[in-house]
Formats: sequence, C-alpha cells, structure tokens
Amino acid sequence: MATPKQWLAGARPRTLPAAVSPVLAGTGVAAYADGAVWWKALLALVVSLALQVAVNYANDYSDGIRGTDDERVGPMRLVGSGAASPRAVKTAAFLAFGVAGAAGLVLAATTAWWLVAVGLVSVVAAWYYTGGSKPYGYLGLGEVMVFVFFGLVAVIGTTYVQTETWEWAALWAAVGIGALACAILVVNNLRDIPTDTVAGKRTLAVLLGDARTRGLYALLVLAATVAVVAVAATTTRCALVGLLFLVVTVRALRTVLGGATGPGLIPVLQQTGLAELLWAALVAVALVACR
Repeated sequence: MATPKQWLAGARPRTLPAAVSPVLAGTGVAAYADGAVWWKALLALVVSLALQVAVNYANDYSDGIRGTDDERVGPMRLVGSGAASPRAVKTAAFLAFGVAGAAGLVLAATTAWWLVAVGLVSVVAAWYYTGGSKPYGYLGLGEVMVFVFFGLVAVIGTTYVQTETWEWAALWAAVGIGALACAILVVNNLRDIPTDTVAGKRTLAVLLGDARTRGLYALLVLAATVAVVAVAATTTRCALVGLLFLVVTVRALRTVLGGATGPGLIPVLQQTGLAELLWAALVAVALVACR
C-alpha cells in the first residue's frame, strides 16, 4: 500500500502551478472588467486543481497498466513502481474528477447550465489523454488538449463565470497561459523521447524529434511573450509587467537549447511551471491595480 507521501508525489505537485495560473489570469481579467466574484474564483480554482490531480492520477493509471512507465525518468509513478494497485490509482483519479464535478456544478447553477457540457467534455478529454484503447496523447495530440483545456477553457471560463461577458483580454491571457502549459508538457515529453519511443507512445516530441521539439519549446515561450503584449493592448500598459516572467525562462531556455537530456531536463519542468505562475500573477496584479 502506498504511503501518504507516495500518494502526494503521485499527484505530481510540481504540475499544480499549471492549474493555479489560469484561474489567476482569468480572475485578473474579470477584476479589470469590474466583474470579479471572489467565491466563484475560488470554486474555479477547486475545479482546476482537482482536474489537474485527476489527470495526473489518470495518466499514472493508464501509462502504468500499459507498461509505459516501467523505465520512466522523473516523478513518482504509483502504478509503474508497484507502490499502489491500478485499481486504487484509478479510484483516486475518479475521486478527484468528482471533486471537480461538484464544484463545477455549483458554478454552472449560478452562471449558465451549458457550462455542464463544457465540464463533461473536459473530464472526457482528461481521461482519454492516456486512457481508452486509442489515447490521443499517444498520437501527438497532448499539447492540443493542454492548450485548449488548461489554456482557453480554464482562463476564459474563469473570467466568464465571474463577468458573464466576453472579454478579449481573456482570450490573449488564455493564449499565454496555454502556451506555457504546453511548454511544460513539451519538456516532459522531450525528456521521455527514448522511453516513449520504445513503449510505442507517439507523443508530439517523438514525432518531431529531439531538435525540433527544443525549437517548439522556444516558440511557446515566444508565444507567451507576445500574449502579454496583446493583453496590455486590450487593457492597460501596466500588464506589460508580465514580461518579467522571461527572467525565469532564461535558464530554462539555456538548458533546453543547450541539449540537456534525461534528468538534466527535470529542473526545466519546475522553472517552466514557475514562469507560468509568474506570468499569471504579474498580469493579474497589474490588471487589478490599474483597472
């Protein structure tokens, strides 16, 4: 039986900034539009965090039963390491999905019932990333899912449940957050190219190859940079303070473009997650302060 420490490690806490960041950014836009509703922002945070944990456990379960994690370098894998049974990890994933669903239902009931459909699609997408007979994460589509659901849906959704209006700034914020969330996955899959190739997991990194995957990481950082400027153009120049996120990405870019492999890429995951959180926090604070 896995220990509490192992369960915590299996939840991959270093990925949680990718869940906090879209809520911060979306709430910042809502505040700028004078529509912030803090209890809804907190519920959106519960949804985002629970979905992230659910995805992590679901991936652990699905990759574990396929044997993809048998030789994986990186964070604790509960099923792959034998620390927990597949059934227990699957149950943990669905419990987390349940928490996300309960919080999401409250948001839908107080905003618009069509949000239930958005939530259901999000859960299905999360499960079939590595689950099912033909997981799309094994077909090079993982980055698309991350950009759509942890970028567009999470940021725009957070803004909408509070303002109930369309805000262009939310779209640009979603692009920036989505790009950095994708960058985290790109680094993760870059590190795992050797083992994923052997396991038959055709991630985007496997399809692109080592060199082009490193270039993709740099392009995603560039996209996040342009997104800060776009947010500022549609709100206030104060939002340009968000460009300070680049301070964190300098070392990450140097490591990725310098050819680091295997364990040498693990710090980049943390640096990129921190960069995403910094992007969101700086932009959100600027939007609140200068509204």
